Amino acid sequence: MNRKKWLIFFTKVQQLKDKYLNQQQFVVVLSVIIGFLAGLVALALKNLSYFIQWLINGSYVAVYHNRYYFIFPLIGLLLVYLIVKYAFKKEVEQGIVGTLQSISIKKSLVDKFHRYASLITAPLTVGFGGSVGLEAPTVITGASYASFLSKTFRLNQATRTLLVGCAAAGAMASIFKAPIAGIIFAIEIFSLDLTLASMIPLLTASVSAILTSYFFLGNETILQSVITEDFDPSDTPFYILLGLFAAFISIYFTKLYFYAVQQFKQINHKILRVILGGISISILVAVFPALYGEGYEVINQLMKNDFSQAISGPLFEWVKDSVWLVLAALVVLLILKTLATSLTVAAGGVGGIFAPVLFLGSLMGHTFGLFLTQLGLVTKDSSVTNFTLVGMAGLMAGVMHAPLTAIFLIAEITSGYVLFIPLMITAAISFFVTSQYQKHSVYTLELAENDELITHNKDHAVLTLMDINKVIERSFTPINIHGKLRDVVEKGVTKSSRNIFPVIDDNRKFLGIILLDDIRGIMFDQDMYDQVLVSDLLQQAPEIIDLKESKMREIMMKFQQSDAWNLPVVKEGIYEGFISKSKLLTAYRQKLIEVTV
Repeated sequence: MNRKKWLIFFTKVQQLKDKYLNQQQFVVVLSVIIGFLAGLVALALKNLSYFIQWLINGSYVAVYHNRYYFIFPLIGLLLVYLIVKYAFKKEVEQGIVGTLQSISIKKSLVDKFHRYASLITAPLTVGFGGSVGLEAPTVITGASYASFLSKTFRLNQATRTLLVGCAAAGAMASIFKAPIAGIIFAIEIFSLDLTLASMIPLLTASVSAILTSYFFLGNETILQSVITEDFDPSDTPFYILLGLFAAFISIYFTKLYFYAVQQFKQINHKILRVILGGISISILVAVFPALYGEGYEVINQLMKNDFSQAISGPLFEWVKDSVWLVLAALVVLLILKTLATSLTVAAGGVGGIFAPVLFLGSLMGHTFGLFLTQLGLVTKDSSVTNFTLVGMAGLMAGVMHAPLTAIFLIAEITSGYVLFIPLMITAAISFFVTSQYQKHSVYTLELAENDELITHNKDHAVLTLMDINKVIERSFTPINIHGKLRDVVEKGVTKSSRNIFPVIDDNRKFLGIILLDDIRGIMFDQDMYDQVLVSDLLQQAPEIIDLKESKMREIMMKFQQSDAWNLPVVKEGIYEGFISKSKLLTAYRQKLIEVTV
């Protein structure tokens, strides 16, 4: 269907909407469609990844795969690099971070490029063994379709943001068959306001996505767990310790992740990043085959109290004879999984950290449970399964700063709430301790450092969304530093309604200001016109706004601290204009109306 036919189709839809539906009802209808699309995206990404794995495991290729499987992550990264460089000619953003950036910087308009970019590159990364997950690519792909529909029907920014959140809720609900966790994920990660107007679209999107998943996959779930033992209150101290352990691992994960990414950014040639990262991952996979791919098979085995797949490989056959050696191997795997994930992302792989965090959490909880069993503090083997499940929640709460998502996700995949209390204990402790050392999560840290993060703080969110360029006034008349009082009067006062004049040099570099009040006593004395120089009248501005460095919140603070009504704006020292307090407050009120659902 060409563009003209699309426009005709959407025009007819718009007419039907105006005739039969109010705005809120129409948003609910769109949320159902977005949930369906998110479910299809999740299905496509997962099946494409499985198809690639089937290809490299099948017939002729299997001979080489079984012998040299560890080189496939490098091949996958090379393929992604070639596609990005020669086909896309544009970097593919990491899913959830990219979606958050679109909300905070681009008014919830997700680039149409993301409708297909992750659909191609993420399966190649994961299918060839990259140690990342498909959840984040699913979110940003679904969000791009939500953004497209919002833009097509000319919905306001607040509604666009809500529908992007619906795509995220639908993606998570479809992948894990956990509708409540999907809704809470959208609220926690994307800082959506929990109101009746927002809750209904999130619910319908989540239900629509999960029904799509059931239609195509039946009752099959990516995580399969059945609790065989109820919570024993006497185990409470152990869950507290597990929460502390999860906080420690969360901090380790975040620091190593960003360290690896920053170090690789310093490598100028991207192909060198790919080769270095790919070879490093291949070495890790050769030692620990469990690091290959997302790792959900390993997670499912751990939840069944079976660690054999986690430490599979010829190097570890002798380890299984000693529980202490098994524990040591699991701890090493825990450390290396973080490294493998960090290297995959840093080297240019496309994928998210959701699946790796679940992998690490299950591994951490399982190791913790085995350790307690070996010490005789826990006597039932089934308790290890509970620690494995709760460990996943603990690490999600710490790394993602999403404790409620963690609690409800594990509760939903276990089809019950018998572990709700230990989930709450461990997730709360992990989140609290981690947040004391790291105020922001892996998803939001970089955005927060650039003051581009949208939070539940409405004032801060509005300031973040405001565009500085739209409040700059350029009607002020600049005066050259080499001029005289005559220039100020004839070029400035007589031709401008302003009472402040910026002073610049020949290269338009901002040097200071002249106030009308300062020349009022001499401006009518023509004998002074050629005697008084501009440099004599010059004074420093109370504050200067740097267009490249100052964020809106800092600008507000400068107005408050200086008590000024107008402040000059520069870009790399060059004069750009002024921002007035009145226009800033007017823009703030307008943006507040736009973002309020």
